[in-house]
Amino acid sequence: MTMHKPDVRKANPCPPCPPDASGWERLIYWLGIGLGSGLPKRAAGTWGTVGGLLVGIGLSWLGFWGFLAITVAGGLVGSYICGKTSDLMGVHDDPHIVFDEWVGMWITLLALKYCYQFDPLNNMSHYRIDTWFGMWQWGHLLMAFVLFRFFDIIKPFPIKWVDRHVGGGFGILIDDVLAGVMAAIVFIGLMFIII
Repeated sequence: MTMHKPDVRKANPCPPCPPDASGWERLIYWLGIGLGSGLPKRAAGTWGTVGGLLVGIGLSWLGFWGFLAITVAGGLVGSYICGKTSDLMGVHDDPHIVFDEWVGMWITLLALKYCYQFDPLNNMSHYRIDTWFGMWQWGHLLMAFVLFRFFDIIKPFPIKWVDRHVGGGFGILIDDVLAGVMAAIVFIGLMFIII
């Protein structure tokens, strides 16, 4: 199967899963395209990130440590999911592969969950009991989303270097993990200023 790098400037349809794919491969394919959130022809990465945001909000009900565990698990299996989906599509890092955006967005949301779970002005040790909507204020969700998309699109060093020099499923995943880490650091810094 020949792999080619897509021209992301053009809106292109999502390469379909091969008709002879096994049930396992179809499951991996659907996870790779973010359960369909990466299907739009235009701005697939942005729509995939929206999907990751919505799933992340749901995962946050597990509490900080549960959400962290799921995010780490997503990062560990994400390399396989992204690589296998890429193989099934016959395209390396197709824009419609968005499981990497999901993991990156979850990393950014972990920063938000951390800031709301613990009081930054009290050495991060005082548990805050907030209502659901008090905990997940829409402005902070938007800020987390914008920060992740900024770092994912702009790709400052070392993200751009990694994106160009690391291949396979790990290469597809790692630049979004780095973007999520950078967005999380900036988010926490901004929260210290705001709170």
